[in-house]
Amino acid sequence: MITISTRPDLWQRLSAWRAAGDRVALVPTMGNLHDGHASLVRIAKRHADRVVVSVFVNPTQFGPGEDYASYPRTLEDDATRLQAENVDLLFAPEIATMYPLGLEQATHVSVPGLGDELCGAARPGHFDGVTSVVLRLFALVQPDIAVFGQKDYQQQLIIRRMVLDLGLSVQVELGPIIREPSGLAMSSRNGNFSNTERSIAAALFEVLQVVAQELAAGNRKFAKLEAKAMRLLTEAGQSPEYVAIRQSADLAMPDAGSQSLIVLAASRVAGVRLIDNILVKMP
Repeated sequence: MITISTRPDLWQRLSAWRAAGDRVALVPTMGNLHDGHASLVRIAKRHADRVVVSVFVNPTQFGPGEDYASYPRTLEDDATRLQAENVDLLFAPEIATMYPLGLEQATHVSVPGLGDELCGAARPGHFDGVTSVVLRLFALVQPDIAVFGQKDYQQQLIIRRMVLDLGLSVQVELGPIIREPSGLAMSSRNGNFSNTERSIAAALFEVLQVVAQELAAGNRKFAKLEAKAMRLLTEAGQSPEYVAIRQSADLAMPDAGSQSLIVLAASRVAGVRLIDNILVKMP
């Protein structure tokens, strides 16, 4: 595996691969990698000849008071993990490489509508930062395939819309959520928890399972199920932001005929923001 941090070095390596006819996959990350990221790398390897993993803590997707400064940066450990996964290239750019005109003069791309609700409502401007940096990575790497995780379900839908609207020739693949033995979705922020807090955090998946089971049994009282889940999370010691039952294809509100649903939630434990979701097929 080689590690590259500049545009010219990246382009030189990619040009050689393209000349050899290799297909290239990209796995964008913010580092502090765990088994969930490794699973995305393995998906990428099934779809491409070469795998690029980017590690970049993107400042434009963090809002005021969020944890940009304290977000864990573990590049040396990340490189060791990626080497073990036989990744071809680690792209670890500096801010100046990603935003050569500076953050104040940077070009931004926004996907309206879908980016303004759920996590977008709780974190104004967050998804604009995500789409802007992902588009930059797509432009720099020009991947044939990009792999994202299901845990960030709303994010990957927004990226798919951006790809469709801008006519980008990249195939977006979705990897399943990888969970800890307790059911807690793996996250780079889980390391902030004490053992007690981690146990409280695991209740998020338990509550989502309760809602999913009700839906699978034919319960279509969506608002009541959402309210029940909010109450259960609060009783478990969490501070829930939302629990939402939506159509999985586009996060539209479900109706009496909806078949493919998703239950999404965001909640806080000890100040750490958790997100999770479960896909559900209605009977």
